[in-house]
Formats: sequence, structure tokens, C-alpha cells
Amino acid sequence: MRDESTPTVLVAAAANLCLATAKLVAGLASGSAAMLSEAAHSVGDTVNEAFLLVAIHRSSRPPDRQHPFGYGMERYFWSLLAAVGVFVLGAGFAVYQGISTLLGEPGSGPLLWAFVVLGLAFLFEGSSLARAMWQLRREALAVGIGMREHLRGEADPALRAVVLEDCAALLGLVFAATGLLVSLLTGSRVADGIASLFIAALLGGVAYALGRRNQRYLIGMAAAPVTLKGIEHRIAASDGIDEVLEVLTMRLSPDQLLVAARVDLADELSPEQLEHAADEVERSVREEFPEVRHLFLDPTPKAGE
Repeated sequence: MRDESTPTVLVAAAANLCLATAKLVAGLASGSAAMLSEAAHSVGDTVNEAFLLVAIHRSSRPPDRQHPFGYGMERYFWSLLAAVGVFVLGAGFAVYQGISTLLGEPGSGPLLWAFVVLGLAFLFEGSSLARAMWQLRREALAVGIGMREHLRGEADPALRAVVLEDCAALLGLVFAATGLLVSLLTGSRVADGIASLFIAALLGGVAYALGRRNQRYLIGMAAAPVTLKGIEHRIAASDGIDEVLEVLTMRLSPDQLLVAARVDLADELSPEQLEHAADEVERSVREEFPEVRHLFLDPTPKAGE
């Protein structure tokens, strides 16, 4: 997953870095609040991708004595930091630009280059989104679920961030283009200021969505219901297991899962057979669900036995 997410993030970062420069130049030349807000949007996306690359790198470190389950949750931490910090700052700048335009002296520069930059930005952002959607489709097919379900569930946080960023970027371009077009037709920059406020609301919404999702994983989110059901079924079908009483899971990283199960073992098994049965459960579960890195079985007789 890391090998696929890294180029996806790099493509998005390169596109946003170029677009941030172009939008800034066009925004300063035209005096458009929406274009300057879009420049801040692209700067925020670029810094966010830098955080995601750090997350991918640091989360790949092997387990050690202080972190026996590895560093996989670093992905969620850095993604949360990027969402809360960068996007909120970008939204704040867009609010400032919008209010300044509505209450202050609006810009009066030519808008032609702003439209040219918006058109190019749409192509670049669309290409980045296409790359991210290609990866999302591959991952969703690999686990046998829909793309939307995978995105909302157990997709790599780096991939999820890029998809949401690019979708928000395309919508932000629509807001900016609409505001500039209305301003051009009416001769008033009020629409430009309103477009900047819409961009601010968009950035704030993306920040909340990404932050909330990563916060859930950081406090210990379980596997998706379809994965949990499959693991429970696999354990129950193993020799020596009379009944599965409870299965607890926790996502350690996008491709690592911890499983703890309370099971009722067959009474007639000898100690050697019990040990063999436990080994067989672990082998069969990992064979069907490779993301299970740690499996703990707790033999627990049913109540009344």
C-alpha cells in the first residue's frame, strides 16, 4: 500500500505546488480574492502532501521494544495534524480575503489570466484525482467492496486525503470561476468576495471530515463490519473451536490489524491438540486476511459450563 500511495501523493504535491505559484501570480495581478484564496488552498494542499509523505515514511518503521505493534498509527497522526493545521489556516485566509473584498476596496486588475489559470488548474487537479481514483478502485476491488465504501472505511489515510483534497480543489475552482464570471459580467467584485467565503467553507468542511476520520483511528477503531464478520467466521470454522464468544479488532495501520478473540474450545482436546488448534486458527485467519498481524486467542468456557 505504501508503494501505491507514495506516487499518488507525489503527483498531487507536484500539481499543487505549480498551481499555487500560478494562482498567486494571477491573484495578485487581478486583485481577485477568490484567486488568492485558491492560491492558499493549493499551498495548504502542498504542505498537506508533505505531511502525508512524512506519515508514509515514519509509519513504515519496524516494531521495536518501545513500540511492539509498530508505528502504523503515525499515518493517522500526521494526517490529523495536516487536516487540523493546514486546512484550517487556509480556510482562515480565505475568510479574510472574502471579508476584505466585501467591506474594503476590491481589486481592479484584469481577470483574463485568472480564467486561464483556473482552466489549467482544472486539468492538473483532474489528472491528480484520476490517479487517486485509479488507486482507490484497485484497492476496493482487492477487498471486494465498492469504492465509496472503501473510501469511507479502511482506505489508506494518505489516499483518502488526496481524493478529498482533489475533489475539494475542483469544487473550489468552480466557486472561483463562478465568482469571477459574475464579477466580469456585473462589474462588481462582490461575487468574487462571496466566492472566497464559499472556498473557506469548503476548506473547513474538508478539514473536519479528514480530522474526524483520523481521530477515530487514533483512539482505536475496529475493522470494517465485513472484515470482522469474515474473521469471526474463519475462526469458528477452525478445528477445535466449539464457539466464538467475542472478537475484538483494532486497526493499527491501513494494512495492519490486531485481533483478540474469546473462544470456547472443544473439551475433548489434549494440551497438544489445543496448541495445534490455536496454531491452525492463526494460520487460516492470516491466510485469508493478510492484514492480521497479531492474533490473540483467549480460551473462555461458555457460561454455565
